Amino acid sequence: MLSQKERLRLSQISELLYKISKKVRILRHLAWPSSVRYKFFRLGSEKLPEISYPLFNSEELKFELKNVRKQLGDLSIDKWLLKKTIDLEDSVNLLSNCGSPDFYKYSANIYGTPKSKLRDGRTTPMQLSKRFESIMLNQKKVGAEQLDKKPIDVLEIKNKIEEKVHKFFGSASPEVLIVDSISAKATASSRKIRLRKNAIFTERDVAQLFNHEAMVHVATTLNGRNQHKMKILGGNYGSITKTQEGLAVFSEFITGSIDIKRMYRIMDRVKAIQMAIDGADFIEVYRYFLDRNKLKTEAFENARRIFRGGVLSGGYPFTKDMVYFDGLLRVYNFIRAAISNGRPDVLKLLFSGKIDLDDIPIILEMDKEGLINKPKFLPSWIIDKEYLTSFFSFSIFVGEIDHQKTDDYYKKLF
Repeated sequence: MLSQKERLRLSQISELLYKISKKVRILRHLAWPSSVRYKFFRLGSEKLPEISYPLFNSEELKFELKNVRKQLGDLSIDKWLLKKTIDLEDSVNLLSNCGSPDFYKYSANIYGTPKSKLRDGRTTPMQLSKRFESIMLNQKKVGAEQLDKKPIDVLEIKNKIEEKVHKFFGSASPEVLIVDSISAKATASSRKIRLRKNAIFTERDVAQLFNHEAMVHVATTLNGRNQHKMKILGGNYGSITKTQEGLAVFSEFITGSIDIKRMYRIMDRVKAIQMAIDGADFIEVYRYFLDRNKLKTEAFENARRIFRGGVLSGGYPFTKDMVYFDGLLRVYNFIRAAISNGRPDVLKLLFSGKIDLDDIPIILEMDKEGLINKPKFLPSWIIDKEYLTSFFSFSIFVGEIDHQKTDDYYKKLF
């Protein structure tokens, strides 16, 4: 057991790191003003946007991180906190290199690239993306039905999400806003869920956004902010993104709110990032997305996601959108392993705050030491252990089957 003195020291270090994390707002720093989009279209979509980013005071933050490291000891939790200082410094380096080739170097280190190996040591996100597409190309009729669904006005989407959010979070509910300054269709924090006013929404988007943004991003943020003894669990920085986005996409899957259109968006981003790495500029990537969905604004926003912070003439993009496939596989395999090994008790800890899957051993240790609070906000699928156990028990069994033989057998029937 930790002494009271050690508990206090670790808690104080955690709070210092949390305060530093609040100064490292990656997506906010990389945001483009909406005027860039208007100018791009006004010039016939033929001229590269001109972007400048605010100066980022990296030296001050690095000095603060250096001072934190001086306070660290040799305990396992100290080593975990040391890793957090390194993760935060990676994010600091990312922001201090906006618009330069080095930005891509730090982005690739934090988020990966389309050709980075996944946890199995063999598969890459690019391979996975191509495999998904080959399967879904066989579902053209289904895909067409999904894409032709009637759009819903963003105000109606706002009202529906507001109703669901207030029912679940009560007085802690974030405000739902319609804005024009984000590249994603929606983003979420503990206080606000933002919907892009010119995005195209359908009825299924209500379930997707609620399960992705509210039940994961908002829930983990609020639970993390409730960790008064280990405040860094409420911090948001680059290295936790894979787990957070993987958990959010898995939430879409397990609740049945994912669809083909959504999967294509994720796959297209992986391909577009590789195009940019290979030298495609902003306009070429914009045209790629325009060919995919025929919507100018959506094409621009998708291209913006990939080039924000990077070099618009190509070669050095922002690779954050790699995390959806990589994170989804990590989270799926983690939950599968937890069920297979009889440890469903660890699953609620995924919602203790903004954590990485590799943090779990330390989270378990801190849980035993009484350093973290139980997560208050949990989605129904993580609470229902019987459902998860049934789902993954079948998944584990199916995974051991020789699918090539069964596919060949049923192919003859078709």
